[in-house]
Amino acid sequence: MTRQETTAVLPEANRDLLEGAHVAHLATVRSDGNLQSNPVWFDWDGTYAKISQTKARQKFRNLTDDPHVALSITDPGNPYRYLEVRGVVDKIEDDVDYAFVDDLSARYLGQRRPASTMSHTARVNASISTRSTSASPMSRAATPAPPDNPPEHSEACR
Repeated sequence: MTRQETTAVLPEANRDLLEGAHVAHLATVRSDGNLQSNPVWFDWDGTYAKISQTKARQKFRNLTDDPHVALSITDPGNPYRYLEVRGVVDKIEDDVDYAFVDDLSARYLGQRRPASTMSHTARVNASISTRSTSASPMSRAATPAPPDNPPEHSEACR
């Protein structure tokens, strides 16, 4: 998928949710077919949503068994405004020197990880490409919509 195609399916009104330091929920498929959803830190480079993961966790096994994922980000100031990115993990790279997870720590906590918190477990960076999105584009000032008002979806979802 090219950068232009990725940009086309991302609603401009919700792009700030990708660019800010918001905690997302990553849904993966377990080997038994059940879904698993966990909060994650992520970074958006304009093409990929990137996450850090240890090789010892179930989530890593899920990503390597089935690369289909969904990343859901909720606006912390308006829980009715969100962006869901559905896609696939295009690449997984070793994070030998912990540089990426340290960058995420600086982004989310304002500092690099203290040495005492380093698990010394092998880490990887997973890059997720966007295939489709779902979003509620309500502005921060908007009044939350009633529950029976369905969210708008990108053209890629229809």
